Amino acid sequence: MSQLLNMDDFEAAARERLDAGVYGYYAGGSDDEVTLRENREAFQRLKVRYRVLVDVSERDTSSELLGVPLASPIILAPTALHRMAHPDGERATARATARAGTLLTLSSISSVTLEEVAEAAPGAPRWFQLYHYNDRTRTEWLVRRAVDAGYGAIVLTVDAPVIGRRERDLRIPFVMPDGVTGVHFDAPPRPAGNDSPIAAFIDQPSINWNDLAWIRETAGDVPLLVKGVVRGDDAKRALDKGCAGIWVSNHGGRQLDTSIPTAAALPEVIEAVGDRVPVIVDGGVRRGTDALKAIALGATAVAVGRPQLWGLAVDGEDGVVTVLEMLREEFSLAMALAGCRTVADIAPDLLSSF
Repeated sequence: MSQLLNMDDFEAAARERLDAGVYGYYAGGSDDEVTLRENREAFQRLKVRYRVLVDVSERDTSSELLGVPLASPIILAPTALHRMAHPDGERATARATARAGTLLTLSSISSVTLEEVAEAAPGAPRWFQLYHYNDRTRTEWLVRRAVDAGYGAIVLTVDAPVIGRRERDLRIPFVMPDGVTGVHFDAPPRPAGNDSPIAAFIDQPSINWNDLAWIRETAGDVPLLVKGVVRGDDAKRALDKGCAGIWVSNHGGRQLDTSIPTAAALPEVIEAVGDRVPVIVDGGVRRGTDALKAIALGATAVAVGRPQLWGLAVDGEDGVVTVLEMLREEFSLAMALAGCRTVADIAPDLLSSF
């Protein structure tokens, strides 16, 4: 572990431990993986106009998201099937986020039931990611379960009416290990034609704005966020439908290839919604400097997906804690070098796209 100095090191170590098909599923994007690469490159292209002669001997990375106190504005994005990375699966991830003082967004394609995840880290903040299924009964059943289990928000994924073409899953067939499946579904997935097996868990080709309003009503008092937005007009419309937050995401480059990188989409969404609701962004965040830049662009929080899986594969719960602490420490260092004592000090004037 002492030799793992950054997220790329963790990915390399995880790749050695994971089945090739599982690694390909976790790591891959769609088609030519242009968006997968550009998500990261878009953050790298942004340059920091750092301040000098600021006393940064003490820094506070703490933040808040919909009333949830966070050790830093870095949370976990929903990622599927954690038991492919480690036997404890999402239980370990939940315990790690509690230890690190951050928030878990549990995928509906979890390999551990949402109730078991809640029991693994009682009292820890957690949200539940949802797909809207053509069978509304299943959708309502999952929402009710999440509300009853104390999940603090429902995060509806809207950028996957159908699954993108994930060619890594086709080149190296992705088969889930024995005993691992999406536990919120009746049967393990089976490949459908040339689709990834994961396509069997996503069935929402008819999802529309009326469905969003229905889920908002079904969730009751629990806030609803919409995930997968890259346009300002869509963000405004989601607010009109009662959403409590906007999650800027292109599904980690796994859906429409050549779609806009999230760092490039973020300013338009921020301009559209202002400070009315929190805005989260994911996609390509691998360094504390990426988090700093996202906050400077106006995001309330950033979410990381694949790095949690690399930490889990390398060292289970402790590996996820290490990943989160590493990112938080990098973020704190970036704040210091940029002349920021608190998260509130991170402002748009820190950035240049030159």
